[in-house]
Order: sequence, then C-alpha cells, then structure tokens
Amino acid sequence: MSRYQELLDLVQTFEKDFEKFYDKRNKSAGTRVRKHMAALKRKAQEIRNEVQEIKRGMDEQSTPEAPSSPA
Repeated sequence: MSRYQELLDLVQTFEKDFEKFYDKRNKSAGTRVRKHMAALKRKAQEIRNEVQEIKRGMDEQSTPEAPSSPA
C-alpha cells in the first residue's frame, strides 16, 4: 500500500494552492495547481506502468512451461 500512501501524500501537498486558487482566486496558485496536476498525472502513469509489469510477471509465473519434446 506504499504507492497508495504516496498518492495521498502527493495530493495533500496540493491543498494550500487549491484553496488559494479556488477560494481566494490567486492566479499564481492556479499556475501551481496546474503543475501539481501534471505531477499527479506523471505519478499515475508511473503506477499504471508498474501495475502492468506486475500483472505480466504474475501471468508468466502462473503459465506452466510447455513440456519439451525429445529430438
């Protein structure tokens, strides 16, 4: 669950800038919000790729080896 915690921690770091932009209409905070969202997108893609690799590894482990035929 460490990846889940990473995501939570990342999103929590965005809170102040979201408040400043949406509540106080601070334009600079809006720029930071956009940067935060780009970082979140990169992290999400990283996790997606990792999940896919793990799934491939699980498939390879569960697939029995084909018996070799004598030559």
